[in-house]
Amino acid sequence: MLDELLDAVEAEQDALDAVVIGLERADLDKETQAEGWTVRDQVSHLAFSEELAGLAVNDAARFVTRLAELFDDLARAESEPRNRARNMTPEGLLCWWREARRQTIAGLRTRGDKDRIPWVTGEMSAVSFATARLMETWAHGQDVVDAVGTKRLPTTRLRHIAHLGFATRGFSYEVHGIAAPAEPVRVELRGPDGDTWSWGPEDATARVSGPAEDFCLVVTQRRHVTDTDLEVDGAVAGEWLLIAQAFAGPPGTGRAPSGGL
Repeated sequence: MLDELLDAVEAEQDALDAVVIGLERADLDKETQAEGWTVRDQVSHLAFSEELAGLAVNDAARFVTRLAELFDDLARAESEPRNRARNMTPEGLLCWWREARRQTIAGLRTRGDKDRIPWVTGEMSAVSFATARLMETWAHGQDVVDAVGTKRLPTTRLRHIAHLGFATRGFSYEVHGIAAPAEPVRVELRGPDGDTWSWGPEDATARVSGPAEDFCLVVTQRRHVTDTDLEVDGAVAGEWLLIAQAFAGPPGTGRAPSGGL
């Protein structure tokens, strides 16, 4: 399971790499849909995150020390990757990200599916850790392609992100300080190959259905649900998709309805 997942992570990283390497230096300073974030910020965030991930996988003690330093000065932690990347060319930025992600993948290749790895929000299994790396690469990659006007085709790698999006339903409520409803939600998605991917009880009355890519865009807060082709039945399902959050950290601000891009 883990090796297959890591293949997907590397494929997603390579796909975004191919976009960034084709950019002009001026493209790096284009604003993305994430307020206050440029393309350069998105890629430097991925590189910085992979540095932390590599430490977590390969040297837990150093990771704990580094994390404590970052938590001690959150403003500096946020500005550090931006400052480091400020004058980098696309090639220089990619070199940073490539080396950082190589360290993470190499370490994860030596692990078993259930090995525990420390992270910002607590320990995770190696499989969950790798899924989070895939999700983050894809989500920040969406910001990049939106900003530079590139289109990317959905792939079956989305299944891992959709699974994470469904599995974090309770977390989405938790970070907002809201009790999660007991009522289940059925999710049925259409994969890029026409397959149906499903989660939740078949007889649930609250339901979400539609393209897998749209669901992934919503749970990573890259699109508002009303700007997708998802069909949402039941108040519980609708409520969830307004706060859905597959990524760790405090509540995300999401994206306002735009009526489509």
